[in-house]
This record gives sequence, structure tokens and C-alpha cells, in this order.
Amino acid sequence: MTLLYLAILALVQGVTEFLPVSSSGHLILLPKLLSTQDQGLALDVAVHVGTLVAVCLYFRTDVARAARGTVQLVRGQLATAEAFLALCLIVATIPVMAVGLVLKLTGWIDLMRSIAVIGWAMIVFGIVLYVADKRGTQTRTAPAWTLRHAIILGLWQVIALIPGTSRSGIVITGARALGYARHDAAKLSMLMSIPTILASGALLSLDVIGQADWALARDAAIAAVIAFAAALATLALMMRLLQSVSFTPYVIYRIALGVVLLGIAYG
Repeated sequence: MTLLYLAILALVQGVTEFLPVSSSGHLILLPKLLSTQDQGLALDVAVHVGTLVAVCLYFRTDVARAARGTVQLVRGQLATAEAFLALCLIVATIPVMAVGLVLKLTGWIDLMRSIAVIGWAMIVFGIVLYVADKRGTQTRTAPAWTLRHAIILGLWQVIALIPGTSRSGIVITGARALGYARHDAAKLSMLMSIPTILASGALLSLDVIGQADWALARDAAIAAVIAFAAALATLALMMRLLQSVSFTPYVIYRIALGVVLLGIAYG
């Protein structure tokens, strides 16, 4: 695989992973639009690892709290704020892991990887995000996260298994519908991405064990580094802009891209 394609792949993943525009949808579309073969699961895992490191670094204080809380949960210490954060993240991740495993084992996950599905998901869930963002209040903050809301957002996250939905976008939609401020809705979405990416990365890794070679390992390392840099820069910019900008620009992009994709799919 050429260095140029690796760079494009990693940049697309890094830029779109945390924006509410569907990174998986873009990764599925990339080889179709460039008329190349699919990049394969190994590189998908690599770019996800790069974005995972980026979000962990950006939210390092919260990640450290959740890590300490996980240890406390294992020890049976449930009364601390750190343990509660870890519990909420675990609970919010269970639904998407369970449904994702079922879809993978039944083969439905592959059947949904089409331009038409991505196009419709881009438009429909873009509109849902717009409505939730416009109607939702901004009275709740991330530190006020409850176990009930973790369950609700976990169920919202299941919808992201439809390519083109956007994992970050659908969680932000759910959080805005619950009244979380834009910045805090995005923060909860990013924190929830960590165990989800870990779980999906581990699942995908099972498919690539034994397939790796030195050339593939080199390509994967390059892609991971570029994805990390792109994701970190994009994440920092988005979180800063959310102090004063709504999610409407992302909605406009989603609808425009969705219309183009439907034109391709049905044309």
C-alpha cells in the first residue's frame, strides 16, 4: 500500500473519529471512491489505536480517574466518585458490545456496509442530531452523569453500529436530548469511546492474528501515528469550538454528503 493512501486513510480516520460525521462510514467509502481495494482489518485496527491514544491523552485526567476507579471496583470499593465513573463507562459499553457481537456472528454487520445505508444514515441521524441540539437544554454537566443516563446513552450508542450513523454523533444526540451542555455532551461521548474502541479493536484483532507481516506492521505503525496526530488536533479544535458553535455545521455536512451518496447508490 502506498504511503499516500496510508496518509489519506489515517487522516480520514483521525479527523472523523470524534466529529459527529461517522468515521466508519468514511473508511468504508474511501476505497470505493478511490477505486482501490479495502484497506483491510489490520489497518482499521491500527488507525483506531491511534485515535484511542489521542483521546486518552486529551482527557488524561478523566482517564486516570476511570482507571483508578476500575481498580477500586475490582476491590469492591464502590463508594468513590472514581469508581462510579468507571461503573458508568462499563455499563454504557455493554449494550454496543453485546449487539455488535451478535451482528458480527450473524454476518449482518457486513451486509450493512453499503453506500445506500451510509447515505440514509448520514441524513436521518444528522437531522435527529439537529433536532436534539436545538431542542435540548444545556442544564446538565458531565460530572452530573448518572447511572440511568449511562444506560440510556449506552442504548443510543448501539445505533452507531449502522454504518454512517457516527458513534460520537449518536451519543452526543442522546446527551443533548437529556439536557447536557454541548461541550459536556461531547466529553461524555469521547469518554465512552475509549472502552468501545478498546472492545472493537480487540474483536477486530482476533481476525488479523496470524495475518501480519513486517510490511503490514510497518504500514500499520505509520497509519496509527498519523491518525493519532490528526485525531488529537481535531479533538482539541472541536472541543474549543463547542464553547460558541452548535452542531449545525456537522449536520449540514452530513446531509450534503448523504445526498451525494444516495445519488451514487441509486444513480
